Amino acid sequence: MLKVKIICLGRLKEEYWRAAVREYEKRLSALCRLEIVELPEAKLSNSPTDGEISAALEREAALILPKLEGSVTPLCIEGKQLDSAGLSRLLSGAMQSPGAVSFVIGSSYGLAESVKRLGRGMSMSAMTFPHQLARVMLCEQVYRGFQILRGAPYHK
Repeated sequence: MLKVKIICLGRLKEEYWRAAVREYEKRLSALCRLEIVELPEAKLSNSPTDGEISAALEREAALILPKLEGSVTPLCIEGKQLDSAGLSRLLSGAMQSPGAVSFVIGSSYGLAESVKRLGRGMSMSAMTFPHQLARVMLCEQVYRGFQILRGAPYHK
């Protein structure tokens, strides 16, 4: 069974986001081994400089890197936009080798280049979404991707 790891900077603050993620965790439990890892965001001043942001992203990268398993898919604005069938193909490929896939959702300033270089970046949309919503959307799309692979009607 494929291990799907979602590594996130920051925690879900509102109960409704946590409830949505729990629902997809339940649904995915029969389809994959899902692990969601929450890591703390680096602290920044109210008006950080580019240098401070870069240093914060590197501190976050140091937390992210040891948690990665299998193929790595960083979520970033410059990544490739996939449709649901494309994500299902990504999951199918991960099932073949190495048997795990790690998705990485960065903090509000994104991800360090050292993390982005580890895999093929994926963009959820050209639109900007809160990171908490992005986590729910990713869980739903992973579920949808598995349903596509199973030939189930959910994705229509």
